Amino acid sequence: MPLFAFDRLDRYALRLFIAPLALVLAILLMAQLLERLLRLLDLAASAGAPLSSVVVMIANLVPHYFGLGLPMAFTAAIFIAAARMSDDCELDIMLTTGRSIARIAAPYFALAVLLIPFNAYLYGQVQPLTRYGYRLAVYEAMQTGWNAKVEENRFIDAGKGAIFSAREVDPDGRHLRGIFIERRTPAGGIETTTATHGEFVPGPGGEGLSLRLEEGLRLVEGQDRSVSIERFANSRVDRDLLPTRQPFRDRGESARERTQPELWRDLRQSADNKAAAEFHGRLARVMLLPLLPLLALPLGMASKRGQRTPGVVFATLALIVVHHALQFGESLAANGRAPPAIAVWTPYLLFAALGLWIFRGSLAWPGDNPVLRGVLAVEGLFEGLRPRRRAKAAA
Repeated sequence: MPLFAFDRLDRYALRLFIAPLALVLAILLMAQLLERLLRLLDLAASAGAPLSSVVVMIANLVPHYFGLGLPMAFTAAIFIAAARMSDDCELDIMLTTGRSIARIAAPYFALAVLLIPFNAYLYGQVQPLTRYGYRLAVYEAMQTGWNAKVEENRFIDAGKGAIFSAREVDPDGRHLRGIFIERRTPAGGIETTTATHGEFVPGPGGEGLSLRLEEGLRLVEGQDRSVSIERFANSRVDRDLLPTRQPFRDRGESARERTQPELWRDLRQSADNKAAAEFHGRLARVMLLPLLPLLALPLGMASKRGQRTPGVVFATLALIVVHHALQFGESLAANGRAPPAIAVWTPYLLFAALGLWIFRGSLAWPGDNPVLRGVLAVEGLFEGLRPRRRAKAAA
């Protein structure tokens, strides 16, 4: 038997919630991505990378910023929906018909629970892969303008049995003199090429680099000891003889790039503090959504008394504090200064206690909660100080 029957009022409450959720989430994503886009465009311009590399980097950042913005957007959407129902006196009508505040919050709790699997997949699978994809895209962009220069009088292993050297190299790294190339032929022989002058030019189709040679000699020694000599005025080697750049590292070097099953495997095999901190940190963030209605709904109902600003400020500060507290707990756990379960879950439990305290304090009367009472007490204190100041000024 279900805990509650999903009725028309629940659907209405969710309709008021969905549009603000999408709008706030889109605004948060755009604001965060635009701020990062400016830096990425500057990075791509300095490295000479194409615009497509910036698109790849931004695409890999979307899951990260989506995870950051979802709790804030979820809280703001509940707050806006509750404020609208309160302003239109719809909450009063619901309460008059016997619908409790806890029952009004039920569809938001249900939606938060349904989003837990999505959150788990986002934090545990998508974000680690895209985080590595972003770092790989940045590395590729930085290497776009890579232009290794040949060092004079030094033999270079160009791969596939080829050795390359130049006696003199111009400052631009493109023009060479006194060139020596030795490589194995497909037939198993050895081909030795020398040239007076050489220049690196774009390879076939504009990809890679080729070496154009002038005034040279090519000697080919076969497996049967036969030797052939060829003099040429111009020739070309259509293979990249420059040192190859190092490939980017494999995924998983950082605990943040490992998926949740990989972190669980590492925890079972060895006591890895960084893996444990990341594992518990993700779980805490996954389970954060069901706590948000406890905070957002009472603060949203308080808007009927014209007290929206304190509620907005308090909710924003609470989310920022719990985010940084979780990060601090992960840092303590990763450095081995505290057990991961205690360092990470303590801020989560404190935030849960705060939400339960505010929610429970609003059950007796809609729009009344500890935050509002605290704000009114401070305002009353300042109002009480004004007559004293006036009396002192008159005296």
